[in-house]
Amino acid sequence: MSLINPGFGLVIWMTIAFGILLWILAKFAWPAITDALAEREKSIEEALLSADNARKAMEELKHSNEELLNEAKDQRDAILKEARALKENMINEAKDKAQEAADKIVESARERIESDKKAALVDIKNTIATYSIEIAEKILREELKDKKQQTAYAEKLLKETTLN
Repeated sequence: MSLINPGFGLVIWMTIAFGILLWILAKFAWPAITDALAEREKSIEEALLSADNARKAMEELKHSNEELLNEAKDQRDAILKEARALKENMINEAKDKAQEAADKIVESARERIESDKKAALVDIKNTIATYSIEIAEKILREELKDKKQQTAYAEKLLKETTLN
């Protein structure tokens, strides 16, 4: 039972031993422990600052990436718009050139048709004139078989013809 109820001398010696242990710890261990705790606190604080700086840098990088992405989208839209305008211009130019070529072909065909028509009319007139002369010649030969009739007919024509 002596452990449950310690004697007065044991308590004093235990107190002295505890005091010496406390003094040794205060002299040698506590400064090292407090320095280690201060260093750990400092490293934790630096780590927190570093993490905060990294978070800020990540936010800035994210913002910068968003700006770059928006700028790239704007450039893409501008390029697509320019490409569409260029395509429309090329299509319109091609249509205009095709229309001009078609108009030239149609005009050329009209001119050719007109010249062919005129040539055909001249040819028909010449043919009609030739046939008319041949028919008139045959009729006159038939009617004017004798010399008297020819002379009378020539005089009649001379009288009908007026000279200026």
